[in-house]
Amino acid sequence: MLDELKAEAGTRVWEIGPGIGAMTALALDFGLAVTVFEIDHGFSRMLERLFGGNPSFKLIEGDFIDTWKTELEATGAPDRIFGNLPYSAANAIVASLLEGDLVPPRMIFTIQKEAGLRMIATPGTKDYSSFSVLCASTCKCRLAFDLGSSSFWPVPRVTSSVVRMEPRKVPLAAGDRAGFSAFVRAGFSSRRKTLCNNFRTAGPAIGASRGRGDGSSIQDKLPGVLAALGIRSDIRAEALTPESLAAVYETLKSAGTGVLES
Repeated sequence: MLDELKAEAGTRVWEIGPGIGAMTALALDFGLAVTVFEIDHGFSRMLERLFGGNPSFKLIEGDFIDTWKTELEATGAPDRIFGNLPYSAANAIVASLLEGDLVPPRMIFTIQKEAGLRMIATPGTKDYSSFSVLCASTCKCRLAFDLGSSSFWPVPRVTSSVVRMEPRKVPLAAGDRAGFSAFVRAGFSSRRKTLCNNFRTAGPAIGASRGRGDGSSIQDKLPGVLAALGIRSDIRAEALTPESLAAVYETLKSAGTGVLES
């Protein structure tokens, strides 16, 4: 995983979920400047005892999603991010970074293989989801390699994958990533429904202009926008590429529709 970071000595890296510091020790040996985010108080005390005297080590205790923006404001963006993400929170952690517009040159994460397959899924496949669109709209993602359960303690009952994420040269909806992500989640809210029907049944909280635009809802404008883009009105979100979904979203905004809030 550390080889996948492609980081030279002195590189500023964030590690999410270091646990007892197995990779932290290697990263420090490589000469990296490591800031670790650990939610478990017991692990945090152990990490402080092990590495607290190293000037290249910094510990942030608490939930990563709740603490990373404060650290970003204090020290600036890291050059790399890596970690063995807790499987129950992996999607939320990755989404927090991408929607928060923190996409360093390379991120390397261990996640459950099923989550990795969703990250790299393409339109029309069973794993394609709003999370797939979020990842593809911001990054180039690939599965670097798998890790068997024997690589971990305690031994999990799942296969893990190491995923590599690098920023797209031209990200989609770069100026309104959180709004675009909310739009896509609503569009995928029921996979069996068409894009139009998902917004038609989503309720006023989804389609309301929230004081912006000309007061027209997404439900009102979406059929005409799809027609203008040459997209069938009965299309499902799962059949549309991230680029097509971004085009729909941007056209809706241009048409005066109030944008979604995440």
